Amino acid sequence: IACGSASTAQEPAATPAQQAARAEQRREHDRAIELLTEIIAKNPARAEAYYRRGRENFCAGQIAQAVADLDKYVELNPDAKSRQWERGIAYYYAGEFAKGAEQFKLYRTFHDQDVENSVWRYLCVARAEGVEKAQANMLPIENDPRVPMMQIFGLYRGQLQPEEVEKAALAGNPTKDELNTRLFYTHLYLGLWHATADRAEQAKEHIFQAEQHKIGHYMWDVAHVHAERLRAGEKAKQ
Repeated sequence: IACGSASTAQEPAATPAQQAARAEQRREHDRAIELLTEIIAKNPARAEAYYRRGRENFCAGQIAQAVADLDKYVELNPDAKSRQWERGIAYYYAGEFAKGAEQFKLYRTFHDQDVENSVWRYLCVARAEGVEKAQANMLPIENDPRVPMMQIFGLYRGQLQPEEVEKAALAGNPTKDELNTRLFYTHLYLGLWHATADRAEQAKEHIFQAEQHKIGHYMWDVAHVHAERLRAGEKAKQ
């Protein structure tokens, strides 16, 4: 009797889409890009694959490719355009500030109480037209419940100082994970704020600190990409 020969049926092999999803979860960006490229080659009209590959390209530091993919996603799925905050961030890092500002303005029609959206539009406008214009034209926010988002908004509005943002992040009795998340966003947006004002050393300090507060969100990848660009700039000067 052949023991088990008929009862050990093999599981079906994972599809390229399933493999890509696993690679994305493991933050294996190059592998995910490779698999998503295979999927797109077989079905060039599969909009969602461009969106996923765009995010992976961004996380891999391939900004131009990310912009191209996210643009293609919107072309194939126009109804998603207003939700495309990742596209706005990719535009920012590609130096396409006017396009970024327009994308974040459009996102407000989807979610009008997101401090991050208002801040990223500020960052784009500041790069294109100056800090004064950016501050005067910030998208209004009344209630983003995440701590310390309203203090970050006040900072960018010119109404608060960095230490007030940091104090708010530490207030109350947050859990360890909540504090880590608060500090991540605090340092990320303090770093970006300093960068826009050409305070390179302060910006670098905060971006590197944000990178140390790892969270399971795409925004951590944004901080990591920014930190990697800073490190590349330091190496180029040596």
